[in-house]
Amino acid sequence: MAMENKNSSNQISLPLVLCIGLAAGVLIGASLNSKSTSGEVNKDIQKLREVLTLVKKEYVDDTKTDGLVEDAIIHLLARLDPHSAYISSRDRVSANEDLKGNFEGIGIEFNIFHDTLVVVSALSGGPSEAVGLRSGDKIVKVNDSTVAGVNLTNRDVQRHLKGPKGTEVKIEVLRRNKKELIVFTIVRDKIPQFSVDASYMIDQEIGYIKVNRFSQTTHEEVKSAMTKLRKEGMKKLVLDLQGNPGGYMDQAISVADEFLPAGEKIVFTNGQEKKYNENAIATSEGDFEKGDLIVLVNEGSASASEIVSGALQDNDRALVVGRRSFGKGLVQRPFDLNDGSEVRLTISRYYTPSGRSIQKPYENNADYDKDIIKRYKHGEFFTADSVKFNDSLKYKTLNGRTVYGGGGIMPDYFVPLDTTLTSQYFNELSYANVLREYAFNYGEQNKNALEKKGFRDYQENFIVNDNMLMQVVGLGKKSKIPADLKDLNKNKKLFQVYLKAEIARRVWDNSHFYPIFNETNEVLQQAIKLFDRIPDLNRGKM
Repeated sequence: MAMENKNSSNQISLPLVLCIGLAAGVLIGASLNSKSTSGEVNKDIQKLREVLTLVKKEYVDDTKTDGLVEDAIIHLLARLDPHSAYISSRDRVSANEDLKGNFEGIGIEFNIFHDTLVVVSALSGGPSEAVGLRSGDKIVKVNDSTVAGVNLTNRDVQRHLKGPKGTEVKIEVLRRNKKELIVFTIVRDKIPQFSVDASYMIDQEIGYIKVNRFSQTTHEEVKSAMTKLRKEGMKKLVLDLQGNPGGYMDQAISVADEFLPAGEKIVFTNGQEKKYNENAIATSEGDFEKGDLIVLVNEGSASASEIVSGALQDNDRALVVGRRSFGKGLVQRPFDLNDGSEVRLTISRYYTPSGRSIQKPYENNADYDKDIIKRYKHGEFFTADSVKFNDSLKYKTLNGRTVYGGGGIMPDYFVPLDTTLTSQYFNELSYANVLREYAFNYGEQNKNALEKKGFRDYQENFIVNDNMLMQVVGLGKKSKIPADLKDLNKNKKLFQVYLKAEIARRVWDNSHFYPIFNETNEVLQQAIKLFDRIPDLNRGKM
């Protein structure tokens, strides 16, 4: 399988774009083995069986009942809550891949430029690198099927290149300065996916770690990142969970444990079945239990992200900075069905150490889906005073500070959305892949010269100049995007920083994107100035 820039966020979207994965907050493993059912359930099953029999025998048209059953299951679960879900056997593998920490494929990062599949890089240690696939190679055929000029999509690429470990795929490649197509036979293998997008030193004392989701490998990745940063002199840490939709609950607990002293409560759950009632307590194995800590959240931080930020906030261990988080306090568990499909059923609610549930109301699913848009229109992204909490949901942190339940984690320090970084022209170029195409081509042409100077020199001295920006405008015109020079000049810094970061990604690797692009991360820039507020947490003040 090929994965497009799998280890990083690669597009800048409008502020209202939010994707909360179905798997957010799931517990690991389960199987529905019990054959016993109550009389009431048997009665309901009998009714459904009668209706399906009538449809099959009496309905005017020939109808496949399997599709009807799947639709019925989907609608049934939707009546329960917004996060219980059905996943067909066909979709199950891809639905679980992001959380497993690896996938099986050929090991490339790719992009689609002008309906052509281009190799951005062959992943280090992967099967494509082993056979000699290079950055810039254009894949025109896969197993004798033409994939160039056929309106190729990311899903099409995955369908062609994804497959079980040990299976072969033949690709034909057009390489720069080569007249003939080059044929490669690649044996698919396991390819790691990373949940830590970046870890680097902001200055001589402050380290930064960005976690994009909580997969099976997240705790291990965070520990490795902290070990590296401590060797580089880290005494303070910013943990960036902005836009992190969640994932495995045990990984969230393990990450929170790294920062909390033994005996402190992390999270507890309550369900209808007592077996789902759990109480997670910190151990003595944390690697960063005393250093100053700031956690970044926003409206896209959900589930496992909220477990971590809620635990650290309630124990007065970290300063939480940003905007109110999503508000998902329900825990799902996957149950296997006999045909290979899966039901992810909400089996408990989780509560932060102070006892608050941060699940937002979901009586009306339509309103639930529109909640983020309502927050934006209500002004919540721009002023903390627009957020109203119910006094009956008031709780106290370890040192007596007031926090609220009922709808996400409210940060200790609010940072409004920076509307100066919202550009329609930028988004149009981004959606059309123009910005990344330009950065890719520039990086290809100047890679040796930039590598010779080194990343530090690039970060401090390289400037995306006006000539480069006009080349982007010209490339946009070729993609039928009219020039908008007024927008470009108004948002020039956004264009410059993003292009500089994308070029760095191309010349070095994904981890070099964020040290540059975070110049536009207003929440982070504000957080860096707030470390002197950390002592207030110990005094119960904020």
